[in-house]
Amino acid sequence: MSQSFRTEAGGRIDRDRKVTFSFDGDQLEGYEGDTLASALLANGIHMVGRSFKYHRPRGILTSGSEEPNALVGVYRQGDQTPNLRATQVELYEGLKAISQNRFPSLGFDVGAVNDFLSPLFPAGFYYKTFMWPRSFWDRVYEPIIRAAAGLGKPPKNADHDRYANLYAHCDVLVVGSGPAGLAAALAAAETGARVILCDEQAELGGSLLSETAATIDGKTPVDWVEDAIRTLQAMDNVTLLPRTTAFGYFAQNFVALAERITDHVSEPDPNLPRERLWQLRAKEVVIAAGSIERPMVFPENDRPGIMNAEAGRTYLNRYGVKVGHKALVATACDTAWQAAFDLADAGVEIAAIADLRENPPEALQSIAQARGIRVETACVVTGTTGRKRIDKALLGRVSASGSVASAGDLACDSLLMSGGWTPTVSLYSQSRGKVMWDEAAGAFLPGQHVQNERSAGSSRGLYGLNDVLADGYAAGEEAAKAATGKSAKVTYAVASGAEAGSGGTLGALPDDRDASRVKAFVDYQNDVTAKDVKLAVREGMHSIEHIKRYTTTGMATDQGRLSNMNALAIASKALDKPLTDVGLTTFRQPFTPTTFGTFATSSRGDFFDPVRKTPSHQWATDSDAAFEDVGQWKRAWYFPKAGEDIHAAVARECEVVRNKLGLFDASTLGKIEVVGPDAAEFLERMYTNPWKKLGVGRCRYGLMLNEAGFIIDDGVVGRIAEDRFHVTTTTGGAPSVFATMEDYLQTEWPDLDVWITSTTEQYAVAAVQGPLAREAIAPFVQGIDLSPDAFPHMSVATGTFCGVPCRLFRISFTGEVGFEINVPRRHGEMVWKTLEHEVAKLGGCTYGTETMHVLRAEKGYIIVGQETDGTVTPDDAGMTWAIGKKKHDFVGKRGLQRPDLVADNRKQLVGLLTTDPKVVLEEGAQITESANPAVGTPADGHVTSSYHSPAMGRSIALALVKNGRALEGKTLHVPMPDGSIPVTVTGPVFFDPKGDRLNG
Repeated sequence: MSQSFRTEAGGRIDRDRKVTFSFDGDQLEGYEGDTLASALLANGIHMVGRSFKYHRPRGILTSGSEEPNALVGVYRQGDQTPNLRATQVELYEGLKAISQNRFPSLGFDVGAVNDFLSPLFPAGFYYKTFMWPRSFWDRVYEPIIRAAAGLGKPPKNADHDRYANLYAHCDVLVVGSGPAGLAAALAAAETGARVILCDEQAELGGSLLSETAATIDGKTPVDWVEDAIRTLQAMDNVTLLPRTTAFGYFAQNFVALAERITDHVSEPDPNLPRERLWQLRAKEVVIAAGSIERPMVFPENDRPGIMNAEAGRTYLNRYGVKVGHKALVATACDTAWQAAFDLADAGVEIAAIADLRENPPEALQSIAQARGIRVETACVVTGTTGRKRIDKALLGRVSASGSVASAGDLACDSLLMSGGWTPTVSLYSQSRGKVMWDEAAGAFLPGQHVQNERSAGSSRGLYGLNDVLADGYAAGEEAAKAATGKSAKVTYAVASGAEAGSGGTLGALPDDRDASRVKAFVDYQNDVTAKDVKLAVREGMHSIEHIKRYTTTGMATDQGRLSNMNALAIASKALDKPLTDVGLTTFRQPFTPTTFGTFATSSRGDFFDPVRKTPSHQWATDSDAAFEDVGQWKRAWYFPKAGEDIHAAVARECEVVRNKLGLFDASTLGKIEVVGPDAAEFLERMYTNPWKKLGVGRCRYGLMLNEAGFIIDDGVVGRIAEDRFHVTTTTGGAPSVFATMEDYLQTEWPDLDVWITSTTEQYAVAAVQGPLAREAIAPFVQGIDLSPDAFPHMSVATGTFCGVPCRLFRISFTGEVGFEINVPRRHGEMVWKTLEHEVAKLGGCTYGTETMHVLRAEKGYIIVGQETDGTVTPDDAGMTWAIGKKKHDFVGKRGLQRPDLVADNRKQLVGLLTTDPKVVLEEGAQITESANPAVGTPADGHVTSSYHSPAMGRSIALALVKNGRALEGKTLHVPMPDGSIPVTVTGPVFFDPKGDRLNG
């Protein structure tokens, strides 16, 4: 097919570079610089899809991201990406696109029968239709609804593309590169501020790229744009991001950007990502998102060939495409007249300009007369005809009373309409700013700012080009000064022409048609008509949020940017209420549909939940270790020898550690560096324990509570210097503890001079435990006296180990003499292999997490998350000794004073010994007072840990039991399916209760 609607010259396409593409299997041609939409129009293709509900033929309506109709599937490397807006798909060689929501073809769609059956599908019909018989829901209704739902077909294969993620900061973020955005970026950049300018289009410049009726500093708008971009590109403090959508505005000026990097390339570089997520923190934001032209609501306003007037102008001036050979322009405002003039100058026959207003500006009428364009005032379109494209428009004359009389019809192959302009306030609304109704503008405009943000240009209701430029410059200057405190002498560009127009209309236009027989569409994608909105009001929906959900208007991919204002006006009239009383729907993220790949970035496949490995992982793998998942970490569970199962291996490892020594990888423990003059004070407030008097070189067990007074983490804290602490946490609790600390530091105690750093990944930790532990590490330690008097239990010192820097802790989670060697992670494997060789030489062994669990349970040491369940207090766990009695305050102190936390009969940590020493209880098993409690009798507690103890030669268990400490020596029962198991309550410490072995 030839490009019969392409102009002979003009536009910003490269006419020397033809591009071949296909649409629904038909081979077509366009030019580099085209969008899929402009190329289809150039080939005379207006009909590009079918509507969701009625499967009516639909054509290209706009030229931007708000496009509701031209949603297509595009094949990339053998799979389809659905629901891409043809107005944003850049043309490239070999592009393969298909239409959607039709079967078997776009031209003949059996789903179009829904249009004839539309009386059966009024607004909200699904709420009333699928209620009876109830048995039909699973087998009839739901399968049909699921089959009919959705637009496009999802990809069949896993996404083969790469996605990237970038964190960035700037002084000023400018969203939108139209006249206001470019002016703001130029002004802010002049001050030296770090500026990022983003725009969702492939080329910066916005509306200026299709503007012909103005000059800026004596230049054409396009020439001025090119000069402005060259100026910005030459500045080191400016980053320009075309093809980048600001889709979410979050708290504290955090803005999410989606950058499309290779979507427009026929053979993308495999080393480049398809899209990049920018997570951007800006000191100041300038929203220059422009405004969107509103469609007009009249009968049969959805035929292919009907589009917004500014879109028709854009396709002509930017892409060199005539939207038709004979066009009717229907409008209620001045701007559409310029579209008529531009098309007429390009050789398009203008059938007429039909203006709803009785007295449009005389100046516009004179220009039209000079071009020989017919003008009809007080005139509306009352209907259209044509199957796959408009071929005729019906006109009506509007009287002073509002009645409409037929004014004949006009043949046309395109209809350009404009109901006025709606400022784009979506991002402003996402920033939590409240919009305010402006009667003069006939629109909702940004009101009081909540964050460091300002709107500029037409996004806040200014439309004259010179006013928009001036507003952009002022916003950029103001933002830069607020961000940096600096200002600069900025020369404002001056525009001539493109003055602010007047006029506009909201809601459905008057007509003389039978409302029961024709449809006037408000939301094109969801097939919502003016009649549907009125029906929703009659059926009790008086809030626009209810109307939205009842009719689905505004729930399309454009988030109501085209339909909201018209729907509001129709509902307002039906309710006989002011428009502001009807309410306004919420503008949610994302601003435009954003791929899941952009959100996921690299978090997919193996990286969705990354596997974290310790430095000893490969050695453990080679040694046939069994592994378990602890959080994201792979940890050696046990090290079986030939013929050993888990029980035999763990029993052997326990005996070796108790009698000689063992080596354990403790690298996964969370590690946080707390540094600063107020570091001790910060820990005083975060933990129950006292820290100010802890000496340098000493350690202390730390217990952390939440505000309710319940244990949430524990660990050992070592004082490295007066102003520096090395804090350890549980493996699984490391991220939450760090986040909790940061939260309190930033929001509760910002006056404290302290900072915290997660160092979990910086250190490899090898724990050497057992009677021979000191002998095993002594040959490799330099600069530290290891004698018991010089380096007692709960000490920390810095030195070297195997010649590398080391933090050496004397701490134990086994009840034996223990040391933990912390070295930089890059040396972890070397240190591990050195120690393993030495431990083996002394008759020791490596051991895993299961052995660690048994050894600590023998000593009654708790594991947070196992002996605690989110409702356990320090007293419940028998750890009141960990609470600083003289402390003024700490997190959870007031929670501990609640009556229910000091009440009698709370569950307390105890030990359990089964009558039969060979029976190992099941963890989680319930505990009761009697052997056969009546059904419904509440349990008195549950087993938290249970093991066979080699050191004790029998089974042991820890449990939380109601008033447990008072029950020591008493017999309780653990009901099981095979019969109740009697147990004796003991203290939680089973082995070496005096701790003699710990201090050897």
